[in-house]
Amino acid sequence: MTHHDDQLVIDVISIFPEYLQPLDLSLVGKAREKDLVRVDVHNLRDWTTDRHRTVDDTPYGGGAGMVMKPDVWGRALDDVMQPGSHLLIPSPAGRVLDQRMAEQLAQDEHLVIACGRYEGIDSRVAEHYRQAHRVTEFSIGDYVLNGGESAALVLIEAVVRLVPQVLGNPESIIEESHNISGTLEAPMYTKPPTWRDLEVPEVLTSGNHGLIDDWRREQALIRTARVRPDLLQKIEPERLTKKQRELLFRLKTEAGQDADSPEASRN
Repeated sequence: MTHHDDQLVIDVISIFPEYLQPLDLSLVGKAREKDLVRVDVHNLRDWTTDRHRTVDDTPYGGGAGMVMKPDVWGRALDDVMQPGSHLLIPSPAGRVLDQRMAEQLAQDEHLVIACGRYEGIDSRVAEHYRQAHRVTEFSIGDYVLNGGESAALVLIEAVVRLVPQVLGNPESIIEESHNISGTLEAPMYTKPPTWRDLEVPEVLTSGNHGLIDDWRREQALIRTARVRPDLLQKIEPERLTKKQRELLFRLKTEAGQDADSPEASRN
């Protein structure tokens, strides 16, 4: 596969490369076929030097589990990393992946994802590569997985869909970026207009795009307050209309959060 200077390149290193086979499917797979993005998966054991292809050892200080060896990871990363590479390490102690982080990563030229297993990768690996590279430990949620491969799949899909020409309808990304920052999406509907006595909201069939946009923004606020009230504090009031600011004030008050007056930020 050829590589273009402006092409996003993602390298994934894992002891279970088969786990990354879903990268051949759907939009990510099509993006790879069209040469819009290059994703290469490597087997960490290819950099081992013993007959057993050992990648882990017991932890210093004792404790349960095994720790992935820094010498094996060092050989792998020395071969894969380049000047300007951004090393990403899935970790429950890392920064939680969100849309803003995905947008930032989509601007990078080369991402290297080091998928740990067992009790994780020897901490000296991240410490060493921080001396000459950007290193980000990231998490996809407050739960424990057996390894970093699932997190790598989530991150890659979140990033690759932001690469130009990957989505069939580029307006999808425009609509997302123009949505109220920090909210969940509004409820979505399609045909038929009536299903099991449930109607599509009348405003969505009105043809009035201004009213539809206002309704979706208000519903996004209401859904966020119901499902993720912690996100309300991150919403930027200056991006809201007067009516939406009043709704945000009411929702914050009902959630027991500090709320500025809706008149504090004018449209």
